[in-house]
Amino acid sequence: MKTSQSFQQQPILILCSFLLGAFIIGIAGALQSPTLSLYLSEEVKVNEYLIGLFYSVNAIAGIAVSFLLAQYSDKKGIRRNIILFCCLMGIGNCITFAFSRQYWMLFSVGIFFSALSSAAMPQIFAASREYTDRTGGNVVVFNGILRAQLSLAWVIGPPLSFTLAVKYGFTSMYSSAAAMYLVALLIVLVFFPAMRHKRISIETEQPSEPIITNKNVLMLFLASIFMGTANMMYLIDMPLYLKEILPAADYLAGRLMGLAAAIEIPAMLIASMLVPRFGNKNLICFAVICGVLFFIGMVTCQSTQMLYLLQLLNGLFIGIVASIGMLYFQDLLPGRTGIASTLFNNCISCSIIIAGMLQGVVSAKLGHQAIYAISLVMVCLSFILCLIIQPPQSIKKPPTS
Repeated sequence: MKTSQSFQQQPILILCSFLLGAFIIGIAGALQSPTLSLYLSEEVKVNEYLIGLFYSVNAIAGIAVSFLLAQYSDKKGIRRNIILFCCLMGIGNCITFAFSRQYWMLFSVGIFFSALSSAAMPQIFAASREYTDRTGGNVVVFNGILRAQLSLAWVIGPPLSFTLAVKYGFTSMYSSAAAMYLVALLIVLVFFPAMRHKRISIETEQPSEPIITNKNVLMLFLASIFMGTANMMYLIDMPLYLKEILPAADYLAGRLMGLAAAIEIPAMLIASMLVPRFGNKNLICFAVICGVLFFIGMVTCQSTQMLYLLQLLNGLFIGIVASIGMLYFQDLLPGRTGIASTLFNNCISCSIIIAGMLQGVVSAKLGHQAIYAISLVMVCLSFILCLIIQPPQSIKKPPTS
């Protein structure tokens, strides 16, 4: 324990451990998520309805459990211990999927473990924020670097996921994900600081406009849900769609996801630097235009070369929205950063739920290409909403006499 305590007093090691822990857990998630629909379809032998139901319930459970664990950690929990617990649940989830092919076992026990493990990443972000605050570090810069670890994990994870699943089987793939959680658990155990959360007295808040009456926020909320739902339906359906139109391209889905994630990283960094010059609204509108062109391509093309080229548009679309979306909410809700950040995260969660329900029904009734046609309509609607949004008004100065 003396060695562990000495490690936990080295700032450089602690910061690097946050980055490495986030990356390893990101890899574990990127191994499981891309092939989940394929796993349920081919290994568990269930139809599109049950696949969609699984995604929706899994997302709802993740939202509820993450919220409860966040409340507990904010009040009296030590985040390091919670992250350790989440890593253990991640191992349990991977073992369940590796050795069971019973849908209702996966639907109950698997989703239970998955929901508990899903809180690991938010807790890492919260723990790193507390540590950089207490040590006087640059919170904004470190948070940006930490977020980049997730995109980097999604560059490596999806191609590796499909390679393991196709060449060695899903049992090997889920066992590899379990190994990643085990490595992350050891990193957290040895290097993460065991900080107890400091209770902060609640200050009286100034009266502010209810969100429900803020038209700009509501339009951005709806636009974000449309964009997120379109993207999630693509991620869920694409492996199944490619299996149908290009049955020989076993690794294509993973490579496309990895390429898009690789493009997202520079897109996120460049977009952040361009905000002062072009503004959030213009950058978001440009991203949505890229999304419109991407889904037009998905509806019209079925060649491998074009699918690779389309990932440039996909990477720009997702990368810019991911980096600027939260900032845009915060600009529209000045002084209410927490609420703005929560709204952005809720958009992602709602999108997963809606996409899970829609993908199963639409692909079963109308076929896979209808998924991309509906996604195109959603992104077009989000573009219209983004155009209508008015930038936040600055405080008006009294007229000079």
